[in-house]
Amino acid sequence: MTNLPPPAGLHGPGRRSVLAGGIALVLSTALPAGSRIARAASARFAPNAFIRIGADGSITLVMRDVEMGQGIWTGASMLLAEELDVGLDQVTPEFAPPNDKLYRNPLLGLQATGGSTSIRGDWNDLRKAAAIARSVLVRAAAQQWNVDPAACSVMRGIVTHGATGQTAPYASLVPLAVTLPVPADAALKNRRDWLLIGTSQKRLDTPTKVNGKTIYGIDVRLPGMKIASVAICPVLGGKLARLNDTAARKLPGVVDVLKLDNAVAVVGEDFWAAKQGLDALDIDWDLGANAGLTQAQIVQGHADASAGSGIVARMEGDPDTAIAGAAIKRDAVYQLPFLAHAPMEPINCTAHVRQDGATIWCGTQVPTRAQAEAARVTGLPIEQVTVHNHMIGGGFGRRLECEYVGIAAALARQVPYPLKMIWTRETDIRHDRYRPYYYDRVAAGLDEKGEIVGWTHKTTGSSVMARWAPAGMRANGIDPDAVECAENPPYDFPSLRVSWVRHEPPGLVTAWWRGVGPAHNVFVVESFIDEMAHAAKQDPVAFRRSLLRMNPRARNVLDLAAQKSGWGSAVPKGVGRGVMVQSAFGSFLSVVCELGVSPENEIRLRRVVAVMDCGQAVNPNSVRAQVEGGLVFGMTTALYDEITLEKGRVQQSNFDSYRMLRMDETPSIEVHIVDSTATPGGLGETGTAAAFPAVANAIFAASGKRIRRLPLAAGLVSGS
Repeated sequence: MTNLPPPAGLHGPGRRSVLAGGIALVLSTALPAGSRIARAASARFAPNAFIRIGADGSITLVMRDVEMGQGIWTGASMLLAEELDVGLDQVTPEFAPPNDKLYRNPLLGLQATGGSTSIRGDWNDLRKAAAIARSVLVRAAAQQWNVDPAACSVMRGIVTHGATGQTAPYASLVPLAVTLPVPADAALKNRRDWLLIGTSQKRLDTPTKVNGKTIYGIDVRLPGMKIASVAICPVLGGKLARLNDTAARKLPGVVDVLKLDNAVAVVGEDFWAAKQGLDALDIDWDLGANAGLTQAQIVQGHADASAGSGIVARMEGDPDTAIAGAAIKRDAVYQLPFLAHAPMEPINCTAHVRQDGATIWCGTQVPTRAQAEAARVTGLPIEQVTVHNHMIGGGFGRRLECEYVGIAAALARQVPYPLKMIWTRETDIRHDRYRPYYYDRVAAGLDEKGEIVGWTHKTTGSSVMARWAPAGMRANGIDPDAVECAENPPYDFPSLRVSWVRHEPPGLVTAWWRGVGPAHNVFVVESFIDEMAHAAKQDPVAFRRSLLRMNPRARNVLDLAAQKSGWGSAVPKGVGRGVMVQSAFGSFLSVVCELGVSPENEIRLRRVVAVMDCGQAVNPNSVRAQVEGGLVFGMTTALYDEITLEKGRVQQSNFDSYRMLRMDETPSIEVHIVDSTATPGGLGETGTAAAFPAVANAIFAASGKRIRRLPLAAGLVSGS
């Protein structure tokens, strides 16, 4: 589940290096330039490596990718095990320490998990590292037996010489392997020889999650640790004005009350004591300049900004002239709301700050940024800050932010003991960093044959990239995420213009959210394509097919989705099917949603059919799970969710006002995977992006009401 676009202009490691140390063979694809071999002074494993093979037979994959439910630890371990010729059960993944130089994702340029890039980034790196390791170990066995390495084979980490029957496990070969020259490259297996890649495997992280042994950040327990519950100024930019903590300090279990410029924390022996103490505080806030901010002002600000010409991201032909002369013209405004991440595991962080250093325990998608934020707040050198990363109970982009690590560190530096900060659900939702609000203007024209002759799309919203990764901004000022999937839609338009207006709203901070730019732009493009199909009096699937002549993979998933869903067959009154197709995150996906709309405008999801072409599927089980999870996440958001502000305050607070799709509301979901040999694409965010237009188009088919403003359920009732 991922939520970060690859910043433009950032590149991964150019050359590969190999390090062998002590009695462990250690390999990495992200060491400084050139292949080399070296001996370590002891048996301690070097941290700047992906693969460790111990003399005890252990095989460790040091994971730069964070596991937050998306199954990446299993997929990455499959890549390693395939080329190393070991069983998946023989590989143990562990968290990589913070180190951008060694563990950066080559597609992102830093050590981060997001943007549906994990398998895409690991596909070559991990397989190559494993292939190199295998070649060295086989050569060690061949030298030991004085035979040709080509005459040796490997199965489950045991090297066998076929002619003599001699065998040697990897563990026994490590002492000799570390003395051998290490090649800069090694051949990868042919696809026909794969034993793991492409097969459905059970996830490595499931057993400990089922039996309760998985340690999330919120589960950290340390000797002498105390718990902090936090109140933050309800308006962004506000400050603490007055605090009376007398009543709180009298409560049993309350240890201390700590202050920051814009927050107060009550420390307790346990969370309940801390929360009770927090509720007993008498606090006055200086709410600052945003105290009178309303949602209407924010929306109007976007609307006004959208009247500007914007920066052109792509121009083909003369769309304005083409639309002006078209037989049928359509234009529309689409709006998407601010969104919270609302992960099941709320924000938490444990910090122990001492004079000689600081230690952080948390779940983060960006370990090096978490380390840097703790160092900044404590004033310690970065090398004196240790970060222990943990399994994440939902990220969705929220844990690409690190301000909560800074808050925890700022509180912990005031006390001598380890301090765990836990946000309540209300604090988590009201002090999130939110998906931007978008205000899009689209227009298109049809000729007499019902074919599109011109298309324009102008999107208005804030830039997460400019704040989070300014190096990713283009030289002309374009945020590539803001126009992704609008700039390069899957369709062949004879003329088009795509532009972007940057507008930064007051009162909140915007951030990456699962689906990033595509989740916004796919909704607008696929909804408006549907409008144009109906304006042309054509079937929505047939209309799309005619625009996909130059995009066979997109056309193929569309055709299969129509076939598998029974597109065109009769449905009951009040039931409709909506279709969409997208090319996003390196994958192609088409979804057909079937739902019913009652006379009272109640929506009932009935069935969803998805066809995914993600290139080579590493673990088909994970592909299905990711698409299913993304669709549920996206359908929930499309139907129900938004973040609104009044008097500068976020109005939503918990799952009663920022609701989730319930089990009895969830439709049957079918995921069909295209057998492909193409390079793997991304998965975690594809279903989320696809859900928005699939549901919206189905509502139109069922009710005749076109909704251009999310959330859809509210729009259906209001008619907007």
